[in-house]
Amino acid sequence: MANRNHAKKEHAYKIIDREIKSHSVNNLLFFYGEEDFLIHWAVETIVKEYVNEACRELNFSRLDGNAVTFEQIRNNCETLPFISEKRVVLISDFKLIEGIKSRFINEEEEKLLVSYLKQLPEHCILIITADSADKRKRLYKAVLDQGSVYEFGKLDESSLISYITKRFRKSGKKAKPSVIAQIIETSGYYDKDTDYSLYNLENDIKKAIAYNDDIYIEPESVYNTISGNLDTDVFAMIDSLSQNRKEDAYHILHNLLSSGENEFKLLALLASQFEIVLAIKEMKEEGKSFLQMKEILGIHEYRIKKAAFFTNKYTISSLKKILMKIYNIDKSIKTGLLEPSLALEIFISEI
Repeated sequence: MANRNHAKKEHAYKIIDREIKSHSVNNLLFFYGEEDFLIHWAVETIVKEYVNEACRELNFSRLDGNAVTFEQIRNNCETLPFISEKRVVLISDFKLIEGIKSRFINEEEEKLLVSYLKQLPEHCILIITADSADKRKRLYKAVLDQGSVYEFGKLDESSLISYITKRFRKSGKKAKPSVIAQIIETSGYYDKDTDYSLYNLENDIKKAIAYNDDIYIEPESVYNTISGNLDTDVFAMIDSLSQNRKEDAYHILHNLLSSGENEFKLLALLASQFEIVLAIKEMKEEGKSFLQMKEILGIHEYRIKKAAFFTNKYTISSLKKILMKIYNIDKSIKTGLLEPSLALEIFISEI
């Protein structure tokens, strides 16, 4: 079998989409990564392409990767398709390929599985999915050697914009570039350690479409329907502070506290965001390029763009003073000198 593994420059969904359309899909596939939405899409698209919908239950098997045995895998793969071009077998959430031991497949059976992957029948497409991959495992190496591996990470900015635009268009709606940018920023899709995924975005887009009666999606719709995350709210607070809109900053703070957010977590995020702004400010003054900043900071370019927006509103000296205030407030809370919510209010009043 040809080894068709691909560089990260092109997203996995584009590669697999092209291969499905050209009917050149390998019969051993491994999908992993943080974008479950795209992994689910890829599996369903393959099933629709190769399996007769009328006989789906006979030709598509979904095996639980946490409890599957080698015999179950082999028996399902060996079963011939019925009135369909291929039989598709899915092993979902297969922890063994992540390097986690299975109670149902011992070491000897794993060797048998590795050997079996080299002789998969042509009538079968075997798809393995997992959250991550242990690239040291012989199972991963066998899939890499005999099949195709696809990492479904987050979409790049242009692909995300295209996805949002197409979703609105499909529903008879339109959105200006500024509104789409607002959706991306409010959602926090690119924020560090966020759990906001395309599943969340898909649901939020549906809510925005239902909320908006006009053809054009309005900024108000975004504000009222995009769920976003804590990082986004903290950025909004910093934005309010940078424009001396302290009432807005207090409003954001009180909303976060009333929703149960932890004061220490809020303070840590404020420190992290201002540290990024300071780092970008210093690197800009040193003449470093955007690519150099991205490499040094090791964060997504969208986060750099968001933070860079504030660099013209603060001097290096003022940013250092703000960070010192945050560090001192953190110390005062931990030593019992200040009550956490009061300390955060004092911070806003003194900026």
